[in-house]
Order: sequence, then C-alpha cells, then structure tokens
Amino acid sequence: MFDLLRQRRSIRMFKELPVEADKIALLSEALLRAPTSRDLQPCEFVFVDEPAILNRLVSAKGHGTSFFSTAPLAIVIAADPRISDVWIEDCSIAAIVAQLAAEELGLKSCWAQLRLRAHDDDLSASDFVRQLVGLPEGKEVPMVIAVGYPDETKTGHNEERLKKEKIHFNSYKNKEEK
Repeated sequence: MFDLLRQRRSIRMFKELPVEADKIALLSEALLRAPTSRDLQPCEFVFVDEPAILNRLVSAKGHGTSFFSTAPLAIVIAADPRISDVWIEDCSIAAIVAQLAAEELGLKSCWAQLRLRAHDDDLSASDFVRQLVGLPEGKEVPMVIAVGYPDETKTGHNEERLKKEKIHFNSYKNKEEK
C-alpha cells in the first residue's frame, strides 16, 4: 500500500492503449468493495471507453478536464443524495479506491472535480455528465476519474516535500505555540 501511495501521481497524458477487460473487471470490483457509511451504498459507476463520449467529457466544465481527450477510460462516479446524507464522502472514498486500484494494475489516473462547477451558464458540470451518460434525474456526479496507461512520467513526491507540520498529536499545536 505504501509503495502505491509513494508512487501515485495525477497523470494527464495517456497512451492510445485500451484498458483490458480483466483490469476493468478488477476496477469494478474495487469500486463495489469501497466502504460506504452505514453500508448504504449510494454510489453508482459508469465506465466510459467510447471515444466520442470521452471527447465530450473534455467540455464538462470550463477547465481541468482536457486530459479526457487522451484517456482511454473514464469512470463516472455518481450517487443518489436521497440514499445517504454523506454521499459526497462515499463517492470520494470510491474515487481514491479506484485510483489506488488503477495504480496497483499498472495504470495511472486523474480526478476531475465536477461538484459545484459549471458546465455553462445554464447547466452544472454534474448535470452535463449525468445527461451525457444517461443517468436518471436525481443522481449527482461529483467527480470523474480518467484512467489509462501513462504517456508522461512523474515520480512520486519525495519525503522532504511532505508537510509534516500538518500532523498533530492529541491536540492542534500552532507553530507559534511552544
């Protein structure tokens, strides 16, 4: 697990190689095993490998989604807020589980935040993607994950870059406090 955390980086350039069916099956299993609050399981997932849909994901919001133009796979993470009041947290847990599973499988990924973002003046990014992949009204899409084989190399963040001052024990200690 620590090797995965140490090497994982967001990748925004992908090779023109499809993600194999057996790896998609393992990603699916990982998502279905992701923990949810009270086991309510409000999340649903749409795997997208159709180039026309991937290219439309590029315009889901004003910026920060251009990498879908090279991604061979996207995972739309959706939930029904009526099922659980912590659906955002449950989706976020599923997203990181998917990203770590992808890393374990030799794939790379990048998270695209959609929640509270606009597609245009009339439509939210979440609603745009919901409609694009045919999810019913009432489902929310807080994020989409691009997945594929990397076409860029980024090494993991070295330990010196970790902000250890953000770790506290028993109570918060401000730097000025001694």
